[in-house]
Amino acid sequence: MESHRVDADQLLTSSMSHHRYGPQRARLNIQASGDEDDMNGGAWCGNQDDKVHWIELDARTLTEFTGVITQGRDDPIENDYVTSYYVAFSNDSREWTVLHDGYSEWLFFGNNDKHTPAISQFVEPMVARYIRILPQSWNGTMCMRMEVMGCPLPGELRPPLTFSSKDDLDYRHHSYEDMEKFMKSVSDECPYITRLYSLGNSSQGRELYAMEISDKPGIHEIGEPEFRYTAGYHGNEALGRELLLFLMQYLCREYKDGNPRVRRLVDGTRIHLVPSVNPDGHAKAFERGSELGSWTLGHWTEDGADIFQNFPDLTNVFWDAEDKGMVPKLTPNHHVPIPEGYLAENGPVVVETRALISWMESHPFVLGANLQGGERMVTYPFDMRRLTKEPPWLQSRELWMVEDQSLFRWLAISYASTHRTMTNIFRGGCHTDDPTRGLGIVNRAKWKPIPGSMNDFSYLHTNCFELSIFLGCDKFPHQSELQREWEHNREALLTLMEQVHRGVKGVVSDKEGKPIVNATVSVEGVNHDVMTGEAGDYFRLLNPGEYRVTVRADGYSSQNRMCVVGFEPGATLCNFELTKSNWDRIKQIMALHVPMDSSRTELQRKRSTSLHVHHLK
Repeated sequence: MESHRVDADQLLTSSMSHHRYGPQRARLNIQASGDEDDMNGGAWCGNQDDKVHWIELDARTLTEFTGVITQGRDDPIENDYVTSYYVAFSNDSREWTVLHDGYSEWLFFGNNDKHTPAISQFVEPMVARYIRILPQSWNGTMCMRMEVMGCPLPGELRPPLTFSSKDDLDYRHHSYEDMEKFMKSVSDECPYITRLYSLGNSSQGRELYAMEISDKPGIHEIGEPEFRYTAGYHGNEALGRELLLFLMQYLCREYKDGNPRVRRLVDGTRIHLVPSVNPDGHAKAFERGSELGSWTLGHWTEDGADIFQNFPDLTNVFWDAEDKGMVPKLTPNHHVPIPEGYLAENGPVVVETRALISWMESHPFVLGANLQGGERMVTYPFDMRRLTKEPPWLQSRELWMVEDQSLFRWLAISYASTHRTMTNIFRGGCHTDDPTRGLGIVNRAKWKPIPGSMNDFSYLHTNCFELSIFLGCDKFPHQSELQREWEHNREALLTLMEQVHRGVKGVVSDKEGKPIVNATVSVEGVNHDVMTGEAGDYFRLLNPGEYRVTVRADGYSSQNRMCVVGFEPGATLCNFELTKSNWDRIKQIMALHVPMDSSRTELQRKRSTSLHVHHLK
């Protein structure tokens, strides 16, 4: 039920207390809307005047039911949960058999609080098409969320959208130790295209492992863009972690088998995969298990931080500078510096975030995405709304629009549209109405704005464009769902990586062919620049079109040229050769006189001191 594979029309209840608390709200871990006027309450709640309550699930096929998981109502104030219940089965939804132990009907114990899931497993599997939960006692109001465990019988009609994958991958959840062994095994299997390394350590000392996949691992090749996928910012969002493990195994084996698409991708891109940014949180969630971890168990680091929004808030710094007219003359429109003291040892940034920032600054990433869970969509920056004194009806949409809005939308739709279910309109949102309106993408600031996000930090502090990919409603899907989820996401994962080769790229050098580091690359009409790396190369993601590109560097005359980005795959090559400026020559001449002037000044100081001493004598 949590994953929404069970449709709303498969659920039936005896009654409901309010339209917010219908049977479709009975899914495990469903989150209530803050708006009490809409349809999205935090549980199914029965009519308080009724003496008999029940909720029924139609599996649509004969199923071997093995247990039930229950949970209370998601509400910031009320404390409602079912404490005991009966379970009944039927093949026609008219005649029901209550589960009994041979002597009496079996009364199952439910929850002790509203958040922690409680499991009741049957002594023997029960075969039926329908299952019904009959609450008998409760705390507060009769409200509940639930999950049903079971499998369709062999030979029976399977639920829709099941897959038989051709990829021979390790479809299971991996503990930290298992993940460590898995990544080392992939590196051993494909040593010529992989490099296993670490970003640093978590607060509990676990390695933040990364896997590099490239035809020349460990080396930044001039003209070859760098791409990253990261996952596990919230330790209980386990699907992204497993997908990246599957992806590195898939790329390794397909490269060995000569898959032309994978060969082209690996040979032309330096790929970095970090499956577990918060291994300490994952260890907590993994110990509790797939269904029994609550919505928040393992979400934060050991130090209590949400890593994804633990980055320096450069968005407000940048907007404040814009409001004061300081951009771009005094404050750049790119590579905005981190406020002084923010990364101090006693500052708000935790060790995992520090490791990520150091990693981001030491690699010339061009494009990246972080894999999360709890929803099904792709979000793009800005992740924060711009504060304004204007009333809401006068606020323009530009208050949260990023400069590269159209490009970000393309990148987001490239993933969402190639995912097998992300743009299915009939599915709606996981917890409330679909914020994407069927597109599968949304500007984060228009959905759930947050300060200090990795996406905004990446865009304003580095050259890298970053997206958030929410993989599904169930943060920690059952192991039996992993193969299916890989099939849903495989094409999308590959497609987004291919977008790193979109736009213009080139090398900026002087007349002698020496690379110019930290040259600024500007695109006319787009108030966001990028900079060249240590090899003098740059990558500027752009949609198809004609662009006037200008390159500037200290001590050199600026140069501009028209660069055309076509629809065919591959970035357009636009190299720049800069000449020394006259102003640089003037500064060199002035510098030649500094030692002489310094000597005269020192001589004058000594003479002055000597006269002063003589006067005292």
